[in-house]
Amino acid sequence: MSHRVAVLSDVHGNLPALEAVLREVEHERPDLIVFGGDVASGPMPAETIELLRALEGARFVRGNADRGLVDEFDGKAPAALPGPFSGWCAAQLNRDQRDFLASFEERVEVDGIVFCHASLRNDVDVFTMETLDDRVRLLMSGASTGMVVCGHTHMQFDRRVEDIRIVNPGSVGMPYGEPGAYWAIVGDDVEMRRTDYDREAAAARIRETHSDVAEKFAADNVLTVPSVEQAMTFLRRIESEQVAAQV
Repeated sequence: MSHRVAVLSDVHGNLPALEAVLREVEHERPDLIVFGGDVASGPMPAETIELLRALEGARFVRGNADRGLVDEFDGKAPAALPGPFSGWCAAQLNRDQRDFLASFEERVEVDGIVFCHASLRNDVDVFTMETLDDRVRLLMSGASTGMVVCGHTHMQFDRRVEDIRIVNPGSVGMPYGEPGAYWAIVGDDVEMRRTDYDREAAAARIRETHSDVAEKFAADNVLTVPSVEQAMTFLRRIESEQVAAQV
């Protein structure tokens, strides 16, 4: 019997959403929690990191936004980060919080299940339920059989390409489709989850950060979220650009 693993991805500094999910995770009593990357790039980066640092035994996959925050903290050229928070977020972190992000793993493997951020190739590849099988095979090159769990695109899906089952738990902090916090439990099977939380109270906490974009984040990612079609239009464009760049 495989371990039951709670997988939480793309928190993006939405501390109220993370707190709500962790309360449900505690009730579920999984064997392990794995975070799928992009934990801090959002309205409450330092506070989110402090909560994560206090979790015993959790494992962390490095996302492109985590990598970018470390680079910006170190004074390197700004990386391409999702959302408007990159410079502001890096300025909120102290050295210990920067080092915590830098300690994240490229991928985590548990009972033959591989956890990565975007794909097995890198932390920026975009693919969705619509992506052709041939491209998914390319992005999953190196996997044998079993399950790959990835985040990055903020939308839940569960699909198979030949013998590989590919699962995206969705986003805790910046979801698409319907407001809430999305995550999953994986092991012998897959349990997709959505956690509701007091979004009005969360929006008020986010506004109190006084970031220039706090109001926009609260309005567009907490109180309401992009529709599935809006998200898919965006993801199709990014994927098309990535495919073209590889030709």
